[in-house]
Amino acid sequence: MNHRISSSAFADTKPHYELLDGLRGVAALLVVFYHIFEGFSFAGGGTLITVINHGYLAVDFFFILSGFVIGYAYDDRWKKNMTLKGFFKRRLIRLHPMIIMGAIIGCIAFFVQGGVKWDGTHVATSAIMLALLLAMCFIPAYPGAGYDVRGNGEMFSLNGPSWSLFFEYIGNILYALFIHRLSNKSLTVLVILLGLGLSWFALFDVVGYGMIGVGWTLDGLNFWGGMLRMLFPFTLGMLISRNFRPFKIRGAFWICSITLLGLFCVPYIEGKSPVCLNGVFEMICIAVVFPLLVCMGASGKTTDKQSTAICKFLGDISYPLYAIHYPIMYVFYSWLIEKQLYTLEDTWLVAAVVYFGSIALAYLCLKFYDEPVRRWLGSKFVK
Repeated sequence: MNHRISSSAFADTKPHYELLDGLRGVAALLVVFYHIFEGFSFAGGGTLITVINHGYLAVDFFFILSGFVIGYAYDDRWKKNMTLKGFFKRRLIRLHPMIIMGAIIGCIAFFVQGGVKWDGTHVATSAIMLALLLAMCFIPAYPGAGYDVRGNGEMFSLNGPSWSLFFEYIGNILYALFIHRLSNKSLTVLVILLGLGLSWFALFDVVGYGMIGVGWTLDGLNFWGGMLRMLFPFTLGMLISRNFRPFKIRGAFWICSITLLGLFCVPYIEGKSPVCLNGVFEMICIAVVFPLLVCMGASGKTTDKQSTAICKFLGDISYPLYAIHYPIMYVFYSWLIEKQLYTLEDTWLVAAVVYFGSIALAYLCLKFYDEPVRRWLGSKFVK
């Protein structure tokens, strides 16, 4: 979930897919909503997340969107003047400023919480500063590391969702090094193999979560599950971009948005014999429904200036919102635990402040930090 559909931070001649920009924003808004309910689950001792049970699948939707975007934006440029150095500079300029901002906000939030782990253990300021430095350099923590300041094994304990951006970086590197060179046939074979691997993780509940929520920590199975979770939709999106042909559809944005909301609100599906039924649902979403939504979104058109502006706003805000909202959630979770509150009914006003405050903060970061910094970096380092 990393950029407007025109690709880099700089102008090119390709048109935008405005509806895909908008859908990325819708998915980001739903992620924030999901994380609010994750807080109720966490504060309540790990009960199942309710209402938006499958909101974690937004990450997989982001990955397929990202693959489509990168394939669309860059595949034909390698044959012209695109170099590895140029590609990496563009991607770093597009992605990394908000990674740094997310780490800084995460550090501030950690101090607001009192500078303690979830178990109440005090964390030395030096360890917090090391965690901040490594997060800004995008170096993940391994479980039990001294700079795993929250103590629950996250790759980036100051800003947990950065794990998905870490894998996004890996996907970009692999794309630049060899995936873009693959023929359609070879890419198809790769997509099938990766799909089989991810299906194995999901259908047989390899990690034991009962869901495909892998990748957030560096323990062995999580890391490889995260790789598959990124690479399958990422390469599938690229394959779609190479073979995509638009078709006529009306109301694509609303159809896709309502479908995403409906899928994310499907209750957790019990049953693990002979396969994990929840994993079956997840793979149907990732391998069938999400590709269809991308094709629908890429085929649809905005019909007036207002809808174009809405989709642009949603697309612009999507990455900053994803990048900075979770530190606010940490503070919210801490408050829920302290007050022993576990439902939206009991906390709706605070939850609303958290939700809309996250959006407002993301917009401020976008306008007063991300866009100006990217413009300056682009003028200095990209010709």
